[in-house]
Order: sequence, then structure tokens, then C-alpha cells
Amino acid sequence: MTSSSTPPPTPTGAPTRHTPLRGLTARGRDEAHRVASPLELFFDLCFVVAIAQAGVQLVHAIAEGHAGEGILNYAMVFFSIWWAWMNFTWFASAYDNDDVLYRVVTLVQIAGVLVLAAGISKAFESHEFLIVWLGYLIMRLALIAQWLRVARSTEGAERTMALRYAGGVLLCQVGWLGLLLLPEGGRPWVFLVMALLEMCVPPFAEKDHPTSWHPHHISERYGLFTIIVLGETIAAATVAVKSGIDEHDALTDLLPIAAGGLLIVFAAWWIYFVVPIHGHLRSNRQAFLWGYGHYLIFASAAAVGAGLEVAVEQTVGKADISTLAASAAVTLPTALYFLTVWALHSRFYKVGIAQQLVLPTTALLVIVCTFLGDWAVFAAGIVSALAVATGVTLTARMVAKERGASGTSGERATSPVA
Repeated sequence: MTSSSTPPPTPTGAPTRHTPLRGLTARGRDEAHRVASPLELFFDLCFVVAIAQAGVQLVHAIAEGHAGEGILNYAMVFFSIWWAWMNFTWFASAYDNDDVLYRVVTLVQIAGVLVLAAGISKAFESHEFLIVWLGYLIMRLALIAQWLRVARSTEGAERTMALRYAGGVLLCQVGWLGLLLLPEGGRPWVFLVMALLEMCVPPFAEKDHPTSWHPHHISERYGLFTIIVLGETIAAATVAVKSGIDEHDALTDLLPIAAGGLLIVFAAWWIYFVVPIHGHLRSNRQAFLWGYGHYLIFASAAAVGAGLEVAVEQTVGKADISTLAASAAVTLPTALYFLTVWALHSRFYKVGIAQQLVLPTTALLVIVCTFLGDWAVFAAGIVSALAVATGVTLTARMVAKERGASGTSGERATSPVA
């Protein structure tokens, strides 16, 4: 909506919502009350479509006894999904001005991820990456357009940074043509090289001028996407259990899997959100490591849902794999999730060796649960729940000890509860 009158002043860096088109300049890193916008939430929900497709194909690959090939394809496809989401998220944290052109370009990026999602099945089944590449191309061209808008609206080191981003993204997109042109045996190497080059673009572009991403906003965006991925895990497991009950009348056999899976997801949510991670994001070096590490968090969280589907299919006789393989499809990504969340999140807020060892020990015990046969998933869920209970207990004791020592028992504790 346009207005003939002059819009009222707004806080520094905050977007005004009265003009359809304006310069794309940086928002303030210290901007108060910065939260995810409705457009960002919509963007995330559309990305879940692609994640769901990748999970479905991973289930099929594992259930048919092609776990190695399925995991490799999953890693490649999930990288394209995650990297496109991450590039948009950090860009939006610094430059979202919410004008008409910004919204339109973002909707183009959403269209790109839907095209990518449509090509995931062919990428898995016949290793044809053309549609995936085209979807990625649409998203990346839209991102390049955004960076060129920044370059046009700024000057000096910031303009140079924006041009580096635009050029780096374009060159990497050309490099991904190797997935289409090279023999099938060389594609994993193309993926490895191009993934590394993609991750080198932000440090190179920002070496002289870092973007003004907002710590609270970034931590919220990652947290919201984690919730969405965990929600997709619950949805996938629910559909699998319902199918097993409807088609095979196997409620009794599936209850341990359903209960264990629910406990795993609850624990996964708890341990991720128990610490105020925005306080750790104080520099680009910390932020890059934290942001890049979420590839493993998101991928493993989504893979837990796929693993639960595999466990259900194996239990009702639809998957031609062993109980051990079906159990590993759940326990291994669960252990990876716990270990990665500890490395990126929790360890910065744990006090003492006992608190530090809770999640690494939990990851190890979850792996041991793989060998418990039909009760493996349930046992992994119990171990996950006990990890949360242990963390809560240790923290409560620490807080009580500190209160007793300081004589401030009436004050409210501010420490994380797990």
C-alpha cells in the first residue's frame, strides 16, 4: 500500500511498511524486539515439503536394502535444501526491508524449492539431478538478485561484500553443472568439492565487511526450523504407525516404536531449547561454525523420522531388512543429533564434568540400544528421556548449592534446566 504522506520515523534499521520499493540496506544488529516475519515462517513451511520428499526416498532406499546409496543421495539432496534455506535466513537477518520487490523475490525462491522437491524422487531412483538443479538455479538466481540490490543500495566495503556474494553464488551454481555432465561415478566427488566451495563463499565475501545479522533473530530462525523438522518427524512416524495398524492390525507390535519415537522427539526438542544460544553468537567465526554445524542437526532430526518409518515397515514385514538394520535407522541419527547439539549448543552452558558428559554418554547408550532387537527404539526413547531427567537433576542440585552458598534462596534461578 502506498501513501502520499511522509511515513513516520522508524527505529534504525527497522523496515518501514509504507512504500513498495526502496533501497536494500542493512538493519541494525542491536535492533530491539527482532522476531521472525510471517514471510520467513511461510518460507520455512515450504521447505518442509522438500525435506519430507527426501525423507520418503531415504525410507524407500533403506527398506529395500540400499542404505549406503540412500544415505549418500540423502546427504546430497539435503545439503541443497539446507544451504538454500541458510543463505536466505542469514541474508534476511541482515537485509529484510519487507518491500514489494523483496517479497516477490522471496516467493520466487519458494517456487524454486518446490521445483527442487519435485525432482528429489528422480535424484534418488535414477540419479537424474536435472530438476533438482533447476530448482536450485531458481533459488540461487533470486538470491543473486537480492545481493545485487544490496550492491546498488550501498557503497564501499559493503558494496564489495555484496558483489562477492553475488559472484560467488553464480560461480558455484555453474559448478553444480558437474552433477549433470559428469559420469555417475564422479558425482559424489562433485558434490564434495562444490559443497566445500559453497561454504567458502560467506567467509570470503565477508572478510572485509561482515553482514549485520541479528543474534536473537538468527537463533530464533534456527530454533523455529528445528521445530518444523521435528514436527515433520512426528508426522512421518504417525503416518507410518497408522498405516501399520490399518493394513496389518499390528498395534501391539508398533506401540513400543511409537512410544520410543515420541520420547526421542520430546527429548530432542528439550535439549535443543534449554540454552539461550544467542548469547554465544558474538562473532562471525562463532556464527559460521554454529550455522554450518546445523546441517547435521537438521539432517539427523529429519532422518530420525525416516528411521521410525523404516522400523515400522520392518515390524509389519514390508521392509526386507534385519531388525538390527531397522533399529540402527533410528538410533544412529538420534545419537548424531544428541552429539551435535551438545557440540554446538549445550557444552557452552554446562558446568562441571558431570553435566558435560550427559549428552555424549546418552549418544553412546542410544547406539548400544541398537542391539536390543524389537525393543531397541523403545529403549532408545527411555535413554533419551533419562538424559533429560539427569540434566534437570544435575542443574537443580547446582542451583540449590549456589543458593545455599550465597544465601539467596529466595531468588529465582536463571540457569538452564537440563
